[in-house]
Amino acid sequence: MRRLLIVLCIAAAVLSCKKKEEAALPAAETAATATTSTTAAVATAPPAEPGAPSLTSLSAGALIVQKPQEYDANWSSFWLLDERHDSGWTAPENVISPQTLVIGLPERTQLDRLVFDNANADGEGRGAKDIAAEMSDVSATTGFQPIASVSLQDKMDGQSFPLSAQVPGRWLRLTIKNNHGAKDYIELFDVRGYGKQISQTPLGNLSGTYSTDYGPFHLKQEGTSVTGCYEYSEGLLTGGIEGRVMKFAWRQSNSAGPAMMVFTPDGKKMFGLWWYEGQTETSRGGTWNGEKTSDQVGSCPHWSGKSGAEERMTKELEEFGRTRVYGINFDTDSNVIRDESKPTLDKIAAVLKAKPDWKLKIEGHTDSTGGDAHNQQLSQSRAEAVKSYLVAAGVDGARLTTAGMGSSKPVAGNESESGRAQNRRVELAKE
Repeated sequence: MRRLLIVLCIAAAVLSCKKKEEAALPAAETAATATTSTTAAVATAPPAEPGAPSLTSLSAGALIVQKPQEYDANWSSFWLLDERHDSGWTAPENVISPQTLVIGLPERTQLDRLVFDNANADGEGRGAKDIAAEMSDVSATTGFQPIASVSLQDKMDGQSFPLSAQVPGRWLRLTIKNNHGAKDYIELFDVRGYGKQISQTPLGNLSGTYSTDYGPFHLKQEGTSVTGCYEYSEGLLTGGIEGRVMKFAWRQSNSAGPAMMVFTPDGKKMFGLWWYEGQTETSRGGTWNGEKTSDQVGSCPHWSGKSGAEERMTKELEEFGRTRVYGINFDTDSNVIRDESKPTLDKIAAVLKAKPDWKLKIEGHTDSTGGDAHNQQLSQSRAEAVKSYLVAAGVDGARLTTAGMGSSKPVAGNESESGRAQNRRVELAKE
């Protein structure tokens, strides 16, 4: 990880000398005065409710499936999906002709609003201006129907537009027609879409070997739990899957942190971001991408490939007295455990049965959405739901205590859905 961070820093420094000034920290999202007309400027739609998930984001499972022309990898259209105000897309120098990109949505979706950020454009007139939005339910290349034609103000975040048509689909196409008059660049910093998903399509088992930026990546999936290794600096990973998104914690010889991957619908490719622990608020992260090369899990010199979630939880509890569990998914704002989470819970029960002298505290953790009192109550009820499942599975309830931690111990920033997704978790601690 350190090697890539150095490369990214050098690249960013060179880029800032060539083109960009140093990016500011994310600004607070504000409502912009805009409508679906390309000329009017009257506020007709509020900004997103705090914590509302963007359905066009990486954290929701969206990916860029058709790229526009790009300045370089540091200003790729990929960064339009990361929900940060200070990273985004730039066309190559002196390319100010219309540019088209297509976002593949994780599920069939009906959008009702789009929000754009542009405050961090680093020159007057460079911000994207007129944008046509279309939706297709057919493919990434055909079947598109118009849903909005918007005109952005220059250098303003949170520009929110209701859609002129609500068309269900799997692909969102944006055509960025022009900028605000600059002759050198067109820039856009974030795109967020709100509405509702109208399908749920489970992925197949993702176990296998992937060729990645950090060498071979060996992944073992059991239910919603994942464990594995990567062949760089004795890397290990543990996490969980929800939809097309894999959230996991990575650990190697001298560092650790969270990461998030999105899989293509066929499960053959993954695209994602990683951070050092505690840096999700201040860093946009590094990219970590891979392609499946085998359905065989394989192994690393430091990980046999035979161990799974049960062995990993046992080892972390023995070595650190605590383990983070991402494979337990709940219904939104509820303590109802989703069926796909039960294999992960069964692994916890197996750990406790194999260690009859252990007593564990079950901690529920939430993101910051909803307020402290609500989050504490929700996290407590989720911890108790986990305990109830384990007791029903044959674990003595006297060995288990529960604690609702609310949002008091985040492992990532709560400013974006990607950070909030990392914070929603269960942790087990030895007592």
